[in-house]
Amino acid sequence: MCGRYVMARAVGDLLADFDAELENEIALEKSWNVAPTDAVPIVLERLVDDGLKRQLHVARWGLVPSWAKDPKGGARLINARSETLLEKPSFRKAAAARRCAVPADGYYEWKKGEGKSKQPYYVHPADGGGVVFAGLYEWWRDQSASDDDPARWLLSMSILTADTPTAESAITRRSASVFDELTALHDRVPLPMSRDTMEAWLNPREDDAAGLVDLVRSKAHDAAASWTLDAVGAAVGNVRNNGPELIEPVEGLF
Repeated sequence: MCGRYVMARAVGDLLADFDAELENEIALEKSWNVAPTDAVPIVLERLVDDGLKRQLHVARWGLVPSWAKDPKGGARLINARSETLLEKPSFRKAAAARRCAVPADGYYEWKKGEGKSKQPYYVHPADGGGVVFAGLYEWWRDQSASDDDPARWLLSMSILTADTPTAESAITRRSASVFDELTALHDRVPLPMSRDTMEAWLNPREDDAAGLVDLVRSKAHDAAASWTLDAVGAAVGNVRNNGPELIEPVEGLF
């Protein structure tokens, strides 16, 4: 987890929602079936002329470390385990200086049944609002490209994950039910952030990476308490399928 998600908001809506700006014009298509290596929006903050700028960028899903020989391995780094990311060369420097927020409407997970049967579920806020996952980003330089080639730099990102919240950590009976459902679905979840947590996570002036990871982990249970799970059709399993019909609830197999 997480291997597929939904991001079906327009650029203008994201800019307004996150109070962000564009460094350069971007093209972004709505997607109800985001898959690894797809181009997705991320929100980050940078220090520009001693001022803090919050920007919306488009990154490839699957982090490519700056020292990688080529970007092929990025498809394996779509997620970063929050428990160990500070020990991993692929994520350690990004956690210290290149943290981002990953906007989403929700994500997909598959529940295993008997034999090879699987039921996909769409996990999302019950009120229809968006989710913000904690993420890391990196810039990778293609050494074979010329200095005037605009494609010489690749921006990529990874989503932080953690153990699924348990019912014992719930504040309300409703959230306890949600956590029971999540636990039955999968043992890992992408780490969501509240807006307050996001403010601290994005701030490039903050250099206590361990403290920030702990903050996101400690607040994730509260951020996930309003989630709900809907069984959806098997069509989401094919990356070529993409449309709002993918998130329509169906009768579950089990």
